[in-house]
Amino acid sequence: MVQQKKTATQKASEPRLKYFDDQLDDEEVLFVFRRHPVVMRRGLILGMLAVLGGTIPALLKPEFIYFYGGLGAGLLLGLVLFFPSWLSWYYSVFIVTNQRFIQITQKGLFHRSVSDLGLQHIQTVNYEVNGLQETILGFGTIVIQTYMGDLFIRDVNHPAKTQKKVSDIMRKEGIVAANYPQNMEPIEDEKT
Repeated sequence: MVQQKKTATQKASEPRLKYFDDQLDDEEVLFVFRRHPVVMRRGLILGMLAVLGGTIPALLKPEFIYFYGGLGAGLLLGLVLFFPSWLSWYYSVFIVTNQRFIQITQKGLFHRSVSDLGLQHIQTVNYEVNGLQETILGFGTIVIQTYMGDLFIRDVNHPAKTQKKVSDIMRKEGIVAANYPQNMEPIEDEKT
């Protein structure tokens, strides 16, 4: 069989692979990041306490079946308690495309919020690492300043690398922070 090369028009007519539901047809995903796994700590602590609590029947009646039965039940309960934390972490993502910044936040099983911000509305991207825990574990806060207000993304893994990557994407897309919004002129004080 002879394999033919595709022309540019044939490539353009093929549907692009979509990485998320709301992706536009002419939009390209450039960077995806999540929060640091430390955000699951509450679920992990509750899960471990459930496993520990599962050994209580063995204290009351020290037999083989009570120990392993209680441990198994505690492990199952621990997984059930940990699952919502993992679900919220795994399905909460931040996507940078060539057109916009998208924040998808999952809270529990039935609550999802999506924030969409055009890259041209972003003024600056900064980061902050505050405290011993953030310094040792390598997470921090990214602050995206816009004309409408600031967007704080807390507990981001490697905030310096993430901030640099987002800034590089904006620079490559030709987006430069302006002093004023595109449709507004600066207000000048009249000197009398």
